[in-house]
Amino acid sequence: MWKGSIAFGLVTVPVSLYAATERTEKLSFHLLHEKDGSRIDYKRFCVKEDEEVPWDEIVKGYEHRKGQYVVLTDKDFEKAKTPATEAFDIRAFVSANDIDSRYFDTPYYLAPSGKAGVKAYALLRDALEETGRVGVGTIVLRQREHLAALEPSGEALVLTTMRFAHEIRSPRSLDLPRAKHGYQPREMKLAHQLIDTLTAKWDPTEFKDTYTDVLKKIIAQKVKGEEITVPEVPERPKVTDLAKALRESLEQGRRPAAKLESRRAAGARRADARHRKAA
Repeated sequence: MWKGSIAFGLVTVPVSLYAATERTEKLSFHLLHEKDGSRIDYKRFCVKEDEEVPWDEIVKGYEHRKGQYVVLTDKDFEKAKTPATEAFDIRAFVSANDIDSRYFDTPYYLAPSGKAGVKAYALLRDALEETGRVGVGTIVLRQREHLAALEPSGEALVLTTMRFAHEIRSPRSLDLPRAKHGYQPREMKLAHQLIDTLTAKWDPTEFKDTYTDVLKKIIAQKVKGEEITVPEVPERPKVTDLAKALRESLEQGRRPAAKLESRRAAGARRADARHRKAA
């Protein structure tokens, strides 16, 4: 996606940038005409001439005044290059725990480009690991300069684009409760106990995109002309007594996992039975 270098001090590491994430389960939907089921087509029309415009006649324009545009060409974008266009220049090393998670955006892998940068790449990666620091600087991707953080992840260096400070909205306009406002110490104690009960080692493979799975099941049933039967979503009780809700949550969390699973399975069987009976 990008070739350049990492620069810190007088050390330069030639690298290549690769995507670190993908969405394999994304379902794509098309807009259709309800009357006959045909696809809706979007065309590029000139508002002045009221006619379709081919791609080779389309340029990029910036509206500097209402209704007035200045056209930028590929050469103009080339001239706009800054040092961050070709290098990620680390301007500061900061503690990984000092960066608010709201600033992080999209992660990318960096790999050494050619044998010349392998040693410096490994040195920087291991130094960041041992010091618990991340390198912060800027990089230009897709005609936009991004703040970014560089950190080790196993044997790879990961560069994560970040939001600038002015892009983070302040919560001051929200009606938020003050710290330690409204609840009792016993309720806080119960909350601690509930958190302890649900505490587990982080395993991302335990979390699944169940919404997409249900949508796929619905789509398959509609294609076959079958009645849509999916597990019912249990209704959550309304919280009227916070302490009672915490105590009941604790009791539920302490039940053996097998019993909880059997209850869920029984609920699903009852839902399917109701659907079959209705059919």
